[in-house]
Amino acid sequence: MPFMTPQIDPRVVALAPGFRALSIRVEGAAIVDRRVGTQALARACQSVAAGGAPWAQAHLSAWDQVFKRFGAKPSRTPCSAQALRKRVLREGSLPSIDPVVDLYNAISVEYAIPVGGEDLAAYEGAPRLIIADGTELFDTMKEGVPGQERPEPGEVVWCDDRGVTCRRWNWRQGIRTRLSAESGQMWFILESLPEMPLAALQEAGDRLMDGLRQMMPAARIESALLASPGGS
Repeated sequence: MPFMTPQIDPRVVALAPGFRALSIRVEGAAIVDRRVGTQALARACQSVAAGGAPWAQAHLSAWDQVFKRFGAKPSRTPCSAQALRKRVLREGSLPSIDPVVDLYNAISVEYAIPVGGEDLAAYEGAPRLIIADGTELFDTMKEGVPGQERPEPGEVVWCDDRGVTCRRWNWRQGIRTRLSAESGQMWFILESLPEMPLAALQEAGDRLMDGLRQMMPAARIESALLASPGGS
């Protein structure tokens, strides 16, 4: 399983000095314990109710500032971790979606960090974090029907050779590369800013990988830290 290295546009790094991410690639296997994800999600929601990590609010506030730098309005389109956290605080829990999705949502909630999960088999070329020019296509659902839209010029997006896979950095994932427990090739990206301790980022990644190993013991997992200048 050769490791796949995501590419990050230097212009994106300039918007978020000190940005670092943990990239995790997984060759999936048979699931032997589907409860791992739901149990992790329940623990994460309890953690938030108890106050959460001491640096959580500072980290999420830093993401708000980064979003504003490329023209996004975090009050309307917040980073994924902020959206999940607000839902937990409002409703007390999150619904179960899929064993693997539940697990990475749990990590996102507990560690106040955006976590993306992608079906790597649906990718064309390596994932890239870029500043969109507005011509790229994004596969989505419109009124229950598959459709396409384009990002705004200057918007930070994840993409591959075919188009955008996640809009506004980590706000909304596309349907083409959506991950499930049945995906054979999985890719996870945990994205952090300096307000989150590096040790916490590494701990979050370890927790995700440990959960995946409990869920599917035969899975093969590799990880790599992606750090910009000042982000290590």
